[in-house]
Amino acid sequence: MDEAPVIPAEKTLLVATEGWSDAGEAASSALRMIVDQYGLIPYEVISDEIYFDYQVSRPYAQFESDGSRVISWPDITLYGPDTADPTPGSPYVLLGAEPSRMWQSLADQIVMHALAEDIQHIVLCGAMLADVPHSRPVRLLSSSEDAELRELLDIERSTYEGPVGILSVVGQAAHQSGIPVVNLWAQVPHYVHTSPSPKATLAIVERLRELLGIDVPHADLTEQATAWEENIDQLASEDDDMMAYIHQLEKQRDTVESPEASGDAIAQEFERYLQKRPEWPGGVAGGEG
Repeated sequence: MDEAPVIPAEKTLLVATEGWSDAGEAASSALRMIVDQYGLIPYEVISDEIYFDYQVSRPYAQFESDGSRVISWPDITLYGPDTADPTPGSPYVLLGAEPSRMWQSLADQIVMHALAEDIQHIVLCGAMLADVPHSRPVRLLSSSEDAELRELLDIERSTYEGPVGILSVVGQAAHQSGIPVVNLWAQVPHYVHTSPSPKATLAIVERLRELLGIDVPHADLTEQATAWEENIDQLASEDDDMMAYIHQLEKQRDTVESPEASGDAIAQEFERYLQKRPEWPGGVAGGEG
């Protein structure tokens, strides 16, 4: 990158969990790309039975290269640079299944690991289902409880109230321990909630590149995002109701983001949109703080 990263990657921990906070598998896929690109290795694997409900996060059977059959159990893994052959600018990554129990204890354990590695910043990466069109750029929501980071990144403090996932619990524990935290959430169209969203994954990867200077080749991901959008266009062309709904989402998005839009105009258009929009399965998730 030509410009220096806003946050030094070497002492930054990126966090994502699969499941409720990972619509379209966008956040976990982005962090897996970073793990692979930087050759990060497991530092700590948290797989204690006290944290997981195996009827929610089921173990799975697989065959090893030698033909033996093993069972893999859900876990959360802390990855870090290979000290024997580190890649410059390597971040740390925490990635795995969202636990079912004892979130506060697990959050404290994660923060202890972060402090032991002298982590200076934590970026919590998530993806939410929302009333957004697939045909527009992915909207990323950023927030922080840390005043200095808010000023540095020109972001706001989250005003969200409602159900949260483990990311919010980890974020609160880190903030209380003195580690500044950035929340980064991608919005995924809820009408395609059953499939992975490479477009949202790409948006997260590009934002992390801007923030941390992370260099992750993503030409293949760009092609996948284009194909994903074209496939949805094709499906919508065969369903008049879906097409009308997407057009309404596009109109609402374009109205809000137009240069000449006033606050009153945005509010009126959004109210009309809410009154007219059809009901679709999947629901809408609010972004955590």
